[in-house]
This record gives sequence, structure tokens and C-alpha cells, in this order.
Amino acid sequence: MQELQYPFDGEYLLKKKKSLRKVLLAKECQRLHKKVAVLGGSTTHDIVKLLELFLLDMGIEPEFYQSEYNRYYEDAVFGNEELDRFGPDIVYIHTTSRNVADNEFPQISDTREQAEEKTEACFRHFTQAWEALEQRYGCTVIQNNFEKPSCRLLGNMDAWDYRGREWFLGRLNQRFYEYAQRHENFLIQDIDWLAAEYGLSKWNDPLYWHMYKYSPAPGAIPELAFNLANIIKAIYGKNKKALVLDLDNTLWGGVVGDDGPENIEIGQETGAGQIYSEFQTYLKAHKDRGILLNINSKNEEDNALAGLSRPDSVLKPEDFIVIKANWEPKDENLRRIAEELNIGEDSLVFVDDNPAERHRVQLGAPAAAVLGITEGQEPQPERYIKVLDRSGFFEPVRLSGDDLNRSGMYRANTMRKKLESTFEDYRQYLLSLDMKAEIESFAPEYMQRIAQLTNKSNQFNLTTLRCSQSEIENFRADSQYLTLYGRLRDRFGDNGVVSVVLGLQEGQRLHLKLWLMSCRVLKRDMEKAMLDQVVKRAASRGVKTLTGYYYPTAKNRMVKEFYGRMGFTLIEEKEDGSSIWEMDTDSYKPKNTVIQIAGY
Repeated sequence: MQELQYPFDGEYLLKKKKSLRKVLLAKECQRLHKKVAVLGGSTTHDIVKLLELFLLDMGIEPEFYQSEYNRYYEDAVFGNEELDRFGPDIVYIHTTSRNVADNEFPQISDTREQAEEKTEACFRHFTQAWEALEQRYGCTVIQNNFEKPSCRLLGNMDAWDYRGREWFLGRLNQRFYEYAQRHENFLIQDIDWLAAEYGLSKWNDPLYWHMYKYSPAPGAIPELAFNLANIIKAIYGKNKKALVLDLDNTLWGGVVGDDGPENIEIGQETGAGQIYSEFQTYLKAHKDRGILLNINSKNEEDNALAGLSRPDSVLKPEDFIVIKANWEPKDENLRRIAEELNIGEDSLVFVDDNPAERHRVQLGAPAAAVLGITEGQEPQPERYIKVLDRSGFFEPVRLSGDDLNRSGMYRANTMRKKLESTFEDYRQYLLSLDMKAEIESFAPEYMQRIAQLTNKSNQFNLTTLRCSQSEIENFRADSQYLTLYGRLRDRFGDNGVVSVVLGLQEGQRLHLKLWLMSCRVLKRDMEKAMLDQVVKRAASRGVKTLTGYYYPTAKNRMVKEFYGRMGFTLIEEKEDGSSIWEMDTDSYKPKNTVIQIAGY
């Protein structure tokens, strides 16, 4: 829904939140159902209502528990029956600097040691809550840091003197960050930055606090809820994967076909050129953290490449996975880009200065996100970074090695396709790849990637079970579950962890609750290698029967007959298209003949 994309009208959202909710719920689409407990140090009703709107728009249908006013600590540390019955998937602790009492701050008469003791006491207050939640629910916890205080008793000294409130809150924030670095399932919402961006005096309005216990003030709530929704959608793999970029007046100033590559505005010679260069630098940083860059431009390809090949262009042709510079409609080009990348259109973000082109893509490829980088007809390059940055399409919660290598992995896939075209015998092509797989039980170093795959893999995903990292860790710790990840390397590089299997053992039967594989390695026989190891390890646990489940979605039709192709017998097929399959492990014969398995 365009009203919920940044830049949005926060006042409009607060006013129309009920009618917008009805529209969103009436929209037929598959959404994840997740339970979110909001433990608040202030009034949180509007936060929950706005958060629900943004999450619904992002493909998550939330169910909420709210603590009573300022009962976040009691609910976390001591619990209650209602919260226990609720069983949260995520706990969000909404506290602000208003929740630090006057006597908890350092006083003018305090020594440095006393100020440090107060910092430690306040930090312990919060760690008790976090640790209790971890022990009781084993779920992801999102905690606000602290925004700056609304006044400075010590003026500029407040930031660096140990008696200053700004110093105290800064020290607490640093302790929070260090805790987050040590705990995978603990995340920080940076309201310190949000408050600064929104305006600290507007954020911390004393009237709304003392009259209604609102912190922040109502006008800031849409910004806070949107930011929080981006964190939650990132936990459950709802991030975008790729940028699809126009060229003229988007990556540079001017029209390269008319002005010539030598006359477009880029580089350090003009103010406008510097703005476009700064935007290209920002995009290049996205590529370096694993976001796929692509071009979709109405241009002659030679002109497009000439513009990108200028010495002062930050982005070069080799920084892009797919370049579509032609005169085809941009929505058609966008669909072709998705096909070549082998990802869904809903994984793409389209960036174009031309409102007519953006409208065309919105109509022709509605699943893609379209960035509203201009308000009128004229390019506004000075807005591009802010709008893209605040939109949160690529919000990370952790950065894995696979994330950082993603562009290289997709580029290697294009090399594999070129090699494939030189072989008439497909098996000989697979053997030529010299594939080596590592297939083992879930390992701590891969927990983040495994959780990512459960939320990102759609085409080859038989049950579409979506899991947070904390849930994956719980499966690993439960001896009833058989867990396997598959990592694949070949002559062109490391594909990373590309397949996950999760089975629940009940006596001599193993129920395959999750089986997925990344689209990067389709048709590489990795599924056969995984099944060989599933059977081998299941048999060693006394399993005689594998039971597989297929639950249909709009995107996983390609695996509808997967179990049949693997030698399972169909037991039941329901009216909704779901099916149950079985296999006897005693009569199983290994199927993989092209991948070497490490250790075997």
C-alpha cells in the first residue's frame, strides 16, 4: 500500500488507521502469523496500532500482547499467566529516557565511582529483564536504546562530564550495544537516531508525557512503528534482495543519449555531479553488503555502458548483475531481470526519477517496490539517499558471510549458465562443476543463515515453515529433531548454505517438517545429496519411515511432485492441494552421483 511506504504522512496514518487496517485485512495474500509482546514503559496503544498496519503491509499478520503501563520489568522478570499463554515470538521492550528516574541519574554531588555504580545498576535492571525473557520464552528480544535528554543541566559539559545525563545515557547505550554484539537474539531499536532525525524537542513533548504518558509524542509514533516494523520484517526474511536502477537523472544528471557521456553530470566538477556521485557511492556500499544492483534504462546499451565507464563514475558496468538498456517497457524489463536473477518480483526495488515510469511499473509489476524519490516532475537527487535509506527495504539484523558474498555468488551463476550451454549431456556438465557438499547437523556458525533461508526460500520450500534464529536454535537443542544443513562449493566458488532439512522423530517415523533449497542451486542435484544424508542419519536413529508434507503456496508449485520424483509414495492428497508422502528407509538406494560429500 503506497500510503505506508516512506515518505508517508504520519498524521494521515494516525487519523485513518482503522480504515487502513480494514483495507489491508481485506486484501487476499499469504501472511506470516507472529505473536508480538509489547512491554511498555509508556502508553503503547497507538504504537501497536501503527505497527500492525506496517507489518500487515509487509506480509506479517501480528497478534499482540501489551503490558500495563510501565510494567515492562515486572512482566519480563516475573511473568504472568496471560503472557505465558500468549507465548510470544518476539518481545519488544519500549522504554525511553523517561523511564530512567531522577534518582537513577548521577547527581551533582556524586563521585565518579558513584556515577559508574548507577550506570551499572541501571544496566543490571535491564539485563535481568532480557535474561528472564530468554529463559522463559527463548524468543527474539528487541530493546530501545535511549534518546538524548530533553535538557542539559551542565550545558555542553553534559555530554562528557560523568555527572551529565547525556553522558549517563550514552554510557548505558554503549552497554546495550555490547550486549547485543554478544547475544544473537537480542536486537536494538535505535530511537536515539530516530529522535534526532525527527527533532528531539518534538519527540520529547512534556505535555503529552505528563498528561497522557506518551513517549514519544504521538506525531513521532508512525516513524517509530515503521522503523520497528522494518526490524521485525528483517527477522522473518521479508527484506528485498535487489535494486533495479534507472540511469538518466537517477545515477547521473542529464540524458546520456542526448548530451553524450562526456557531458552528463557526475564527479566532483559541479555540485549536482557531487550529489549523483554521493548517491552512486551509497549504492556501491549496498552492493558490498550483498544487495544485487541492476539497470533498467530506456537507452542504447552502448550509451549506457559509456556513461558507467567514465573514469569519474563510482559505479562501473561490472558492479551490476543484469543490465537492461533498451526501449522495451520498464515493467517488462523488470520481470526479465527477476527471471534472470531467479528471484521473485517482490524481491526488487525499482528506482527511477520519472513518475510516469514509476507508475507504469506499479501497474505492470505490482509485486515490486517502487521508490518515491521525487515529489514532482523534476529530478531531486538530493533526496535520493534519504528516501532509500529511510525506506528500510534492506534492513539487516545481522550480516553473514553469505550476505557479503551474494553479488559474487550471482555473478558466478551467470558463468555456470555459460558453461552449461557448451554441454549436450547435462550430467557431464554437472560433473564438470566439481561440486563438493558439506551436509551436517545445524551448527552455531550457520544459525543466522539457516534462519534466513527459512524466511527467504519460496520456490523450493515444501512446507514454508518460517523460523526466527531463536526458534532454529531451539530445534537444534531438541534431540527429537533431526537437523541438516547443506553447503555447496564448485569450481566457480562457494554457494554457502543452500539447503535445510528439519525432521521430528516419533518412534520409528521421521516427519519432515521443513525441506527447502535456495533457488541459486536448482537443478544441481543437491536435493538428492540431502535426501541421501537424511535417510542415512534417520536410519542410524532407528527410523523406518520418512513422512513428507507438501503445503501449496503461490510460489512453490515447482515442488508439488517433488516427493514422488524422489521415490516417496503418495498417501493422501487434500482438496487444498496439500499432500502427505511416505518412504521406507530399508529399501532406499542412494541417488546422488555428481556431488562429493565431505567426510564420506
